Amino acid sequence: MALRDRLIAQIRASGPITVAQYMTACLHDPQDGYYTTRPALGADGDFITAPLVSQMFGELIGLWLVETWAALGRPAPFRLVEMGPGDGTLMSDILRAARLAPDFLAAAELWLVEISEPLRARQAARLGQDRTRWAGSLAEVPQGAPLLLVANELLDCLPPRQFVRTGRGWAERMISVSASGELDFGLGGAMPFPVPAVLGEAPAGAVLEISAAQSALGAELGDRLARDGGAALLIDYGRDAPGFGDTLQALRRHVKVDPLAEPGQADLTVHADFPAVTAAARAAGCETAPVLTQGEFLVRLGIGSRAEALAHARPDMAERIERQLERLISPDQMGELFKVACLHQPGLAPPAFES
Repeated sequence: MALRDRLIAQIRASGPITVAQYMTACLHDPQDGYYTTRPALGADGDFITAPLVSQMFGELIGLWLVETWAALGRPAPFRLVEMGPGDGTLMSDILRAARLAPDFLAAAELWLVEISEPLRARQAARLGQDRTRWAGSLAEVPQGAPLLLVANELLDCLPPRQFVRTGRGWAERMISVSASGELDFGLGGAMPFPVPAVLGEAPAGAVLEISAAQSALGAELGDRLARDGGAALLIDYGRDAPGFGDTLQALRRHVKVDPLAEPGQADLTVHADFPAVTAAARAAGCETAPVLTQGEFLVRLGIGSRAEALAHARPDMAERIERQLERLISPDQMGELFKVACLHQPGLAPPAFES
């Protein structure tokens, strides 16, 4: 039975489900979940990420990691971790750039946090299995050594609950079954907690997204960094200030589609809530740097000079490199929508984030 039919049967038997429950099923159902069975990355897939736009992205992050490791006192060993590593392109570019610092590579214990078996296979094919270790969660990565962690487009896969402002107050947005037998949005019970005061008064119809999963990851990273030391770099599209808005979307072949139409057949995402993630991290004991736009972060790391060097080495690729640079840093492309947050041990001044 297809995931759509199983969800309809579940809702008819037990009642409407939350947006978070629906998104989790669509992405991770053992039989038909998108990431469980058919993740499609790249130009020929459903979506493209920054590491697949250009090698410059991963190379600069690799150099950021090396510089941060040096600022930490060059610990050996340390855990080099990527959460949600996709097809392994980002880590491959990181490791290539890090060849400039052999001591960094010698001290690194490489861990990939991945639950998708198809993606693990692609990562193994790209990175090899000699020194790569896999974990199903951050908790499975051994503690007791400093952590240098990167997560690119991971937060957007961690689902929120959605709440809608109605004339009678806030009600939870639910997934139900319509009279015609289709999956549909509806309203359920009242919001079980108060609206954060910082958001102020919301107009009728406003949508508030609250992701316990995103906040939980922030808290877990904050606790880990406070105890073991290190830094974590979180890169994603999302908001850097509290706000309202329905950001749930489904992508298939690079086109937005109805998120309820074909459960498990498209990638479902939401915007990262950086204020909630960083607040949870600080509450757990670590420090956080001001959130930067991806464009500002990459410019501070010297992406312009790197693009010039690549174009000089490959004049035949100069126009393509210029387009890649524009895609990564331009405000009307990935430059402003994507944000970069750094969580770090107390007292560290992470590169590129210094005021």
